[in-house]
Amino acid sequence: MTSSFFALAFTVVLLVTTAYFIMGGLPLLVLQHDTPVDGRFISRFFEVYYKAALIAAVGGCVSYAWWGRLAFAGGAAVIGMVVVALRRVLIPTMDRLGARIQDSDPAAIQAFRKVHSAALLVNLVQLVLLVWGLTRLTL
Repeated sequence: MTSSFFALAFTVVLLVTTAYFIMGGLPLLVLQHDTPVDGRFISRFFEVYYKAALIAAVGGCVSYAWWGRLAFAGGAAVIGMVVVALRRVLIPTMDRLGARIQDSDPAAIQAFRKVHSAALLVNLVQLVLLVWGLTRLTL
C-alpha cells in the first residue's frame, strides 16, 4: 500500500508541475524578450521546472518499481531522462542567447523566443503523453 501511495503521489506532483509550468510559461511569451532580465527570468523559470520534474520523475520511477509496475517505472525513467537532456541543452542555450540580447541583437531575441516556445511545446507533449499513458495502462 505504501509503494502505491508514493507512486501515485509522485505522479500527481509530475502532472501538476508540468501543467503549472505550461500555464505559467505561456504568458511569458508576451514578454518582448528584449532585455537580459527577461532572459534570466525565463531561464530560471525553466530551471526550477526541470529540477521539480526530475525529482518527481525519479521518485515516481523508484516508487513504481518498488510497487512492481515496471511499465510505469520505465515511463517515469524516460521522463527523467528527457528532463535531464532538455535541461542540459535549453538552459545553456537560453543563457547564451540572453547574453546576446544585452547587445540588442534582434536575431538573439528571435532565437530566444523560439527556444522558449519549443520548451513549452515539449512540456505540452510530455503532459499529453503522461495523461495518455495513465489512461491507457492499467494499474
